[in-house]
Amino acid sequence: MPRHRLPTVTMTTDIVIFTIRDQRLEILLIQRGNSPFQGCWALPGGLLEPDEDLDVCARRELKEETGVTGLTLEQLHTFGAPHRDPRGRVVTVAYFTLVRPESLKPPRAASDAAQVGWFAVHGLPDLAFDHGEIIALARRRLAARFEESAAAFGYLPEAFTLAQIRAVYQTVRGAPINPSRFLHWALGRRLFVRAGQRRNGSRPPLQLYRPSRGDPF
Repeated sequence: MPRHRLPTVTMTTDIVIFTIRDQRLEILLIQRGNSPFQGCWALPGGLLEPDEDLDVCARRELKEETGVTGLTLEQLHTFGAPHRDPRGRVVTVAYFTLVRPESLKPPRAASDAAQVGWFAVHGLPDLAFDHGEIIALARRRLAARFEESAAAFGYLPEAFTLAQIRAVYQTVRGAPINPSRFLHWALGRRLFVRAGQRRNGSRPPLQLYRPSRGDPF
């Protein structure tokens, strides 16, 4: 039986880290210090070692390039278009997460990253490889997770107003949300429940809510 040579495919990981700051959805990027795309901004990530697990690779590359550690990362998708990397056949497994900004130490550029910084998702620079496509899918997945669970509640006090919770959802969706429709939708899906009222000076008291499910991130 003839032996068939296996094709040479390189594996990498890329990591999408979101945060919400000042009602703005932001993402962590590194500026590439090496070719290809030297000087361009990109997602943190890099090559999988021969004896390395994918999850370990993602955490290692994140630490090496940004100094960020201790995050729970979720696999997003595998990207394998034939010409996504000019160096050859490269398949990447992307990860994503949402973090509170105060839970992270300031990122610092290291390894082959020339710089590292947070960018608003509505004002991203030109990106290397197919990282714009990866980020777009991560945003859709993040928005879907908010519609399935109480993922927003890590950004809110124990009891919160409709305006507070709606502001977080608007930030993630990137579009205004009608207050009455949002309340009807969220209560119908049992994302949160009523939790009493709060005095608001001479105005009518504010209705408060609390989460009815845990945060999956």
